[in-house]
Amino acid sequence: MVKTNAMRLLGAAKIEFSVREYPVDEEDLSGTHAAEMMGLDPDCVFKTLVTKNGSGECRVFVIPVAYELDLKKCAVASGDKRLEMIPMKDLLPLTGYIRGGCSPVGMKKKFPTYIDETATLCDTICVSAGQRGVQLELSPEDLARYVEAEFCDLIV
Repeated sequence: MVKTNAMRLLGAAKIEFSVREYPVDEEDLSGTHAAEMMGLDPDCVFKTLVTKNGSGECRVFVIPVAYELDLKKCAVASGDKRLEMIPMKDLLPLTGYIRGGCSPVGMKKKFPTYIDETATLCDTICVSAGQRGVQLELSPEDLARYVEAEFCDLIV
């Protein structure tokens, strides 16, 4: 099994997690496909999205894979006037992660992070381990504590 930077960081912090792997379909990188491949409820599998504010500062949002980010709610949560998704070409240089493998754990820099409040309805959630086809399953509270995230209403 692969050991990602996110796994090493959580292990060093003594945070309990398990690893779930699934076959990657380059044609379908959607989180709902990943949830289906792992046999998990898509409401407990989360994707990590990166935005920027008017000053170019990044904000990270972790939401259930079957939902869309509500940029207005996100701006309110983060105290910004407005937010926009970062261009895909900027994801790797800013975070160290690629599309379909972006984890809220272990980004190149620490960005303000927000997790959709529905995560608290799940005993555990899955987030990317930093590589396509590999997910971390852990308690939403442990994740929030580690990345210093707030739980907020973020989805449409």
